Amino acid sequence: MSDRDVEIAVFALLMGVMMVLGFAAARWRQPQSIHSLEEWGVGGRAFGSWVTWFLLGGSMYTAYTFVAVPALTYGVGALGFFAVPFAIATTPIAFVMSARAWSVSHRHGFVTPGEMAGARFGSPGLSALVAVTGIVATMPYVSVQLLSLQAVFKTLGVAGEWPLLVAVGLVSVSTFRSGLRAPALLSIAKDILLVWVVVSGVLIVAMSGGWGTTFRLAADHFARTPSPADGLLLTDAGQVGYLTMVVGSALSIFAYPHAVIAIIAARDRSTVQRNTAALPVYCLALGLMGMLGLFAVANGVVPVGRDLNTVTPQLFHNLLPGWSAGIAYATLGVAALIPAAVMSIAAANAFTRSIYRQYLRPDAGPAEEARVSRWASLVVKFGAVAVILLLDPAYSAELQLIGGAVILQTIPAVLFGLTTAWFHRAALIAGLVTGLVVAVALLYRIPQLGPGGVVVKAHFGGSTYSFGGGVMVYVGLLALLANLLVTVVGTVVLRLAKVPAGVDQTRPEDYTADVDDPMVKRLDDLLDGLPRNPGGAHTRPAVRPLPPQPRVGTVYRRSRP
Repeated sequence: MSDRDVEIAVFALLMGVMMVLGFAAARWRQPQSIHSLEEWGVGGRAFGSWVTWFLLGGSMYTAYTFVAVPALTYGVGALGFFAVPFAIATTPIAFVMSARAWSVSHRHGFVTPGEMAGARFGSPGLSALVAVTGIVATMPYVSVQLLSLQAVFKTLGVAGEWPLLVAVGLVSVSTFRSGLRAPALLSIAKDILLVWVVVSGVLIVAMSGGWGTTFRLAADHFARTPSPADGLLLTDAGQVGYLTMVVGSALSIFAYPHAVIAIIAARDRSTVQRNTAALPVYCLALGLMGMLGLFAVANGVVPVGRDLNTVTPQLFHNLLPGWSAGIAYATLGVAALIPAAVMSIAAANAFTRSIYRQYLRPDAGPAEEARVSRWASLVVKFGAVAVILLLDPAYSAELQLIGGAVILQTIPAVLFGLTTAWFHRAALIAGLVTGLVVAVALLYRIPQLGPGGVVVKAHFGGSTYSFGGGVMVYVGLLALLANLLVTVVGTVVLRLAKVPAGVDQTRPEDYTADVDDPMVKRLDDLLDGLPRNPGGAHTRPAVRPLPPQPRVGTVYRRSRP
């Protein structure tokens, strides 16, 4: 067998094993019934420390890390490393906010950010708007995963769109059946393979002259290119764009529905806090993959068909034995499928809870909710394919940044809402709409430039807006500033005018409750060796039951003393 045949065989074998694991996940810690969002959508809210660690890593450190970031550093150099500081800066924000999100979700049974915002500000309309924004923002992020998977197929010499559609179909079927348990189980297998990829990357660099040689050759390459914006060091003008992308991305990443779902699936606050505190460990892999983009430049790696997403798999093809390259391809493939599955589940949950049940079927039961989410998750995956065809950016990392510009507009309602109810619901809605309009308008005006500054595409060509003189600013942050201005000024005006605000359906203690709090429903279907109850999660009565709570949309209004 040739090296290419060995690569294909190993890749196909490992991917086949992963698909079997995805289907088998339906029986992993099987509840009495998976036909509810509590089980299908958030895994019974019972994932322990290890499962949460792998799920968070699998859903947050995606093919964006292993394919899109190396492609960006290969193309522009230092600017591509913005992903490393933003991932590190995200940790303290996530450490505080994720624990508060876990507590309020477990007290009220929320599964989406839209439900949290709607309950906090007493506005079903705000809940629906946050849900729609989250779904729209998630689709470009899913597209990054699909493009990365397609790059692996291209490197293997499999042309056409059909392999990608087959892979998406398989992961769709497995998540349709198993829900969040499928990507949680696959995340464990993915991280085992990831260790091999990281070790392989370190070895091939060491055997090829080390990082000193890499940086010297990469610097010579960028010095010969016609673009003034690339290089191993940031230009003076490029520093503003770099900083705004770091800040904007750090704020946005845990506002995505799929980040929230990985958090509220944990069994207690300490599990959430331990895992968010440890997430910077993954930054080591992120930094290494970014530098592999420079290593590919230094070693003259040529992308397949000028598709920069193929840089990483082509590097492995050139420098690793066939069997080892096959393992690396499988790692990249699984790193694309896992987050695509989690993202589609989270977006589907947002539709079901904040739109379908809120406005279309208020009396929908748990089984109907799960059924609607299953079908909606399929729509999200294939909607991501449409995003690829519509936007088609030069770098797939731009898709994540475009999605980030959209999801950033939910920050006042979702992230700030976890700490304060001061904002007026009408002002939040006005600010969110303003931010979205500004973001889309600016994104529309950004052209995609080719070699020599030639305009390749007139609209939606990137995520940083030029103010002249080479100064670029991340669109998402500009739109968020407009959003906050409208929200703050609007809140002040509406409060001075004594316009009634929505009723906060949460209490301060809701945001600090832990699993031993008598107001939190006890979880019996626990993982990591703890006792299980065949009835599933949320079946044992609380130690001190809540008084009767009339349902308000998808949330519950607590009676006041």
